[in-house]
Amino acid sequence: MAGDVLNEAYARFHRTGPEWGENQLTNHGPMAVEVLVRRGHADRVDRWMTGYLDRLDDLPGRTADIDDATWAEALGDGRRVGDWTAYFTRLLAEQPWRDVLATWWARLLPGVLAGTTHGVIRVGHATRALLAGAEGPAPLGELAHGLAFWAARSQPVPAVGRPSGTLDPHAALDALPRIPDQSGYVADRLGQLPRLPGWDATVTALRPAATPDDVRARLADLVTAATLRYLTHGHGAPVLLVHTATAPNAVLHALPALPHQLWKPSLTAIWTTTAAIFSAYAPARPAPAETLPGAPTDSDGAADVVERAVAHADEHVIKFTDTAAEVYTRTGDPRALAACLRAGALIEPPR
Repeated sequence: MAGDVLNEAYARFHRTGPEWGENQLTNHGPMAVEVLVRRGHADRVDRWMTGYLDRLDDLPGRTADIDDATWAEALGDGRRVGDWTAYFTRLLAEQPWRDVLATWWARLLPGVLAGTTHGVIRVGHATRALLAGAEGPAPLGELAHGLAFWAARSQPVPAVGRPSGTLDPHAALDALPRIPDQSGYVADRLGQLPRLPGWDATVTALRPAATPDDVRARLADLVTAATLRYLTHGHGAPVLLVHTATAPNAVLHALPALPHQLWKPSLTAIWTTTAAIFSAYAPARPAPAETLPGAPTDSDGAADVVERAVAHADEHVIKFTDTAAEVYTRTGDPRALAACLRAGALIEPPR
């Protein structure tokens, strides 16, 4: 039954585009419903989705075919998201989805900032559903839409060297400098990074991963660190800083579907991107400890915060809580649950 709910939701969302409105906000619908279904709230999907669909735009039409000889010239062209969607839909009908994902993950990884990381996040949610056994054209269609969004909005971050230091993700995040002018759009902020004193040195200070197990552990630690930093620093940009946790978590959950040779480059790319967003949006000082929420005292804290997020209904709160609840399950750190409450307090519920 839950699989039917997810497939129906995907089918409805696939008539919509990956962005909506004059400001090109991201369509989070397919990602949020995947969380609702996986977290045991399939009965809430229809009501949530009905309210959310009203704000979305239709999927843009096609302009010209993309093929194996012309894809590079269409990379990063947001006007061609309809063309990219048709291209990936065709590829996934012809080839095993894992083969398509591996080929295009490698090609798209340099532009992982796409849609402020929403491209890789949507692909990660789709991959997670497929790995869990989702079947039929709808889950494959969702992977096609995710890859298309990533390709159409492909955007790199300022290049730095590979991790070669000794810091764990917690210390590495804490060491990051902040851009001098934390205002304006993403491009304006990230454009300051190459001139930021200490930027290269602190990004490369992360301890490298020697083995696939190291990559998995380092990514899990990065997700934990970003979740806990949201508790203390999320007030600087409540929506944008959510993605410092949800983007590496999407990569973490996609790893089992990817060949091992892509794991290290994936860690490097998502760490650099996470660091860039943190440097561009996180305030230099944490919020005063007395202003922060404590963790829920219920016997099942993870279930409690998920229920609160579903009731809140904001898509960012739902996705962040899903990630933070995983951190709590993995680490037992109650601050992860407090971070969920912090997100719910900082981000207004939908009207």
